[in-house]
Amino acid sequence: MDGTLIASEPFWMDAERRLVESYGLTWTEQDAVGMVGLPLLAAGEVIAAHGVPLPAQEIADRLVLEVAQRLEVEVPWQPGALELLAALAEAGVPSALVTMSYRVLAEKILAQAPGGFAAVVCGDDVTHGKPHPEPFLTAAAQLGVDVTRCVAVEDSLPGVAAARASGARTIAVEVMVRIPPAPGLSRVASLADVGLADLAAVARGEVLDHLAQR
Repeated sequence: MDGTLIASEPFWMDAERRLVESYGLTWTEQDAVGMVGLPLLAAGEVIAAHGVPLPAQEIADRLVLEVAQRLEVEVPWQPGALELLAALAEAGVPSALVTMSYRVLAEKILAQAPGGFAAVVCGDDVTHGKPHPEPFLTAAAQLGVDVTRCVAVEDSLPGVAAARASGARTIAVEVMVRIPPAPGLSRVASLADVGLADLAAVARGEVLDHLAQR
C-alpha cells in the first residue's frame, strides 16, 4: 500500500521526524529512507533505539494516528495505481492488498480502490512482518491460489524480499529506494509502466526490467 499504491511515505517520514525532534533529537533523510517497508513495531523499535524514550508500540501508535489524520484529508494515489486496479477488476483478476500498515489505515484506502480487494493482509494480522514471507503466503491462502501463481508488486527492499521468499513472481517499483537487480526480479519506475499484459507476462515467468539501462 504505502509507496506502491499511495505516495504516503512522505507522511510517515514527516511523522517520524516530528516525533523524534520533539525529544530534541535529529532525524535525517537517511534515517527515514531506512524505515521504508518495515513493520510498524520494528519501526518503533528503531526510533526507540534512536533515543526516543517511549515503548516501541506507543511510537508505532503515534505514527499511525498522525498518518491516519493526513489520509483523512488526502489519499495521494501513485501514478497508474487507480488505472491498474480498475483494469484488474474489469478483467476479473482477484487482487490482495498486503501491507505492513495497520488495518485502521488500510481501511481508508480500501473504500476508494476500484473493484476492491478479494483479500487484505495488514501488519496487525501477521506474526512475522516483511521481509518474512508470511504476509504474502497469507494473502495467497486467502485468495485460494498457489503463491507461485501470484504476481506481487512492491516498492521497498523488505517488501521485495518478502515477496520473493514467498515464491511469488515479483515486480519492484523503484519509488523512493534503489532496488538492485536480482535474478527473476522485474523492475519498473512507475505503476504507469505496468498493464495487464505486463502482469500476464511476469506470471508466465518473463522478466521486465525497465531500469536495466540506467
